[in-house]
Amino acid sequence: MFIFVVSFLMYLLLVWSGGAIPLIEVLIALILASVVTVAFRSWHRGRKISTRGLDPKRWFGFFHYLFGPFAVGLAKANIDVAKRVITGNIRPGIVKVNPGLTNDVAKTLLADSITLTPGTLTVDVDEEGSFYIHWIYVEDENPTEEQLYGSFGHWARRLAE
Repeated sequence: MFIFVVSFLMYLLLVWSGGAIPLIEVLIALILASVVTVAFRSWHRGRKISTRGLDPKRWFGFFHYLFGPFAVGLAKANIDVAKRVITGNIRPGIVKVNPGLTNDVAKTLLADSITLTPGTLTVDVDEEGSFYIHWIYVEDENPTEEQLYGSFGHWARRLAE
């Protein structure tokens, strides 16, 4: 039911132009939402849909992370990379770190945060949950989370697990 409602509302939101939505668009939305729901159920048998993502506290926490710690980390990384480009002080390499995340959403949030930060790139996540990260300046071959990506791991745990 959740997939149906979200698909239906998303389609209506995309076709809405400020006025009334024509009846044909509502019918198309119903058909499209039905097809998406059937397809989802056949692709993900037995998987339950959680409504945890609709909790306003989680959204507030995510926006706080996005415009707080992530924005600060992004600014610091941009300055660091600019200095390294100017001075040529780079020592690139790939390091392995296991943040201990169990939830796929938390892993995705952390991997994206790392990749969006200049100077780091998430190359792979193995089945154990270890991240392989390309780092512009490898300080330590076995870095701590704080050295590599600051508080991003803490926030991924807090928001998604």
